[in-house]
Amino acid sequence: MSNRTIVVALGGNAILSSDPSAQAQQEALVQTAGHLVKLIKNGDNLVITHGNGPQVGNLLLQHLAADSKKNPAFPLDSLVAMTEGSIGFWLQQALQNALHKEGIDKPVASVVTQVVVDKNDPAFVNLSKPIGPFYSEEEAKAEAERTGATFKEDSGRGWRKVVASPKPVAIKELETIQTLIDAGQVVVAAGGGGIPVVENEDGSLRGVEAVIDKDFASQKLAVDIKADYFIVLTGVDNVYVNYNKPDQAKLEKVTVAELEEYIKQDQFAPGSMLPKVEATINFVKQFPEGKAVISSLENIQEVLTNEGGTVIEA
Repeated sequence: MSNRTIVVALGGNAILSSDPSAQAQQEALVQTAGHLVKLIKNGDNLVITHGNGPQVGNLLLQHLAADSKKNPAFPLDSLVAMTEGSIGFWLQQALQNALHKEGIDKPVASVVTQVVVDKNDPAFVNLSKPIGPFYSEEEAKAEAERTGATFKEDSGRGWRKVVASPKPVAIKELETIQTLIDAGQVVVAAGGGGIPVVENEDGSLRGVEAVIDKDFASQKLAVDIKADYFIVLTGVDNVYVNYNKPDQAKLEKVTVAELEEYIKQDQFAPGSMLPKVEATINFVKQFPEGKAVISSLENIQEVLTNEGGTVIEA
């Protein structure tokens, strides 16, 4: 039996496929929990993080559709908190049921996590993270005038609201998360990248209109708790170079220097694989004793037993 601490960052496909209903997402997480229980059976301390991009976009739509004086739409930090709570509940319950089925008595807790960002982060000026629905150019202009929001054209598909995506600086509930890990509990934390907050001059906190990249928040958490393994789960078993081309090549063991060279060659898609690669590079640079892996949920057994997936080493 091992006693490693493992941070697993779940990709969006572990929660949401094509059906955005609550029932479908809960069913997807039952499958996800079945795979994650393998880590717990192995004797590992497990901390799970997850994305919330589609969910927070859908919730924003629901709030905008019902927005009125009597029923005002909530700001983005509150919507991130709401999806962190709902996904945390689904995941917590799925894991509790999966552990019960295996006859394992282990508590599971979700921590509503505030993540501190720098109020002077350039991301607050260069808004880049698209969320919510697509608009025509006319609709986007009207919406921008009405709400003061910023809209950008998104890859020829229409105009979308863009928000800041600042880098995580500190995890406010770190001590709570560490206490739960030390007590042998399974922890769900930093969901959706955490709720973005900034520190005021007097040390108090306030939420901000932003979305933090979940891979970077997960990496920050993994470094802070000195995780032995940082596993980033995505839709493929390995990272590839020349992806979908005749000379496509699978990466198995790879160094930081090699990955940085591939980044210069634009090998990884900015919205999908690139942040995962960057987060794993940051992890092993900041905590060389740890090991980072990018793979799929279905490949988790292979990752644990035979070092499957793409293993990133300092």
